[in-house]
This record gives sequence, C-alpha cells and structure tokens, in this order.
Amino acid sequence: MRRGLRFVPLALLVTVVLELAVFVLVGRAVGFGAALLLVFAVSLLGLVLLRREGMRAWRGFRAAAQAGQPPGRQVTDGLVGLLGALLLAVPGLVTGVVGLLLMVPPVRALARAAAQRAAERRVSSMVAGDLFGPRRVRVRRGAPQTAPPPQAEEPVVVDGGRAIEGEIVDR
Repeated sequence: MRRGLRFVPLALLVTVVLELAVFVLVGRAVGFGAALLLVFAVSLLGLVLLRREGMRAWRGFRAAAQAGQPPGRQVTDGLVGLLGALLLAVPGLVTGVVGLLLMVPPVRALARAAAQRAAERRVSSMVAGDLFGPRRVRVRRGAPQTAPPPQAEEPVVVDGGRAIEGEIVDR
C-alpha cells in the first residue's frame, strides 16, 4: 500500500493542472464570471450533499448493526457517497463531474462493488465474511488442479464427507 502512496503528490499535481486547464477552457466558452459561478455552485452542492450522505451512511450502518446484518454494503455505499460529495465540494469542474458521476446509482453501484472487492482482497476471508456476509461459492466437479495447500482461513467445501475444490466468484 505504501508503494501507491508515493504517487499521491503527482496525482494531486496532475489534478490541479487539469482543473486549471478545464476552468480556462470553460471560462473562454461561457465567460469568466459564469465559470466562477459554476465552480461555486458545484462546491455548494457538494457541501450540502456531504452532510446528507454522511447522515445517510450513518443511518444505514446503524440499521444494519441493529438488525444483526453485516454492515459492509452500507459502509461501502456510504464511503462512495461521501467520496462523491467530497469531490463535488472541492472547487473544480473535473472533480465536480467525477463527484456527480459517483452520485448516479449505476455508477455508484459499480464503485461500491469495486470498493468491496478491494476491501475483500486486503482482509482475511473471515473478516470479509463478517463485513459483507457470506459469499457465493461455485463448485466445479472433476479432477482437482494442482494448487498450493489451503490455508486455515480459506473456506472448505465438503461434499458427502470429502473435500472438493472450489473458487470464490464475485457477483
């Protein structure tokens, strides 16, 4: 994870340069005042949505916890919503468009699934099960393929008392 952090300053620099270039282009097309007003309006919308998404995420988490269900889906949905609202709140047109896209339900579902997959890769399968609930497993019958011996945290599928090979398949 630390290897990815070294690119953060470069990504921020590229984002700032891109934002300035887009602002200049939009300013030339519609006028400087209109472009400035647009950036202000998008940031104001982001601040309003930041509060709404934060409250929505908290209520979803609490409802899942009180119902005894895994809170992972609500948490990842809330994080995607908060990220979208935060990107809207940051002054800029490019970040505003990306933030607005994260508010659209189909895009939000894709981002939530990607965040869930990333979280599942970084934690043990037991913790992932606690967060996101049981996962579906597809079982293939036939001769087992050579693979390293299973670790203690991997699930074992049993068929009539004998272990069979399986793999975890994302929906």
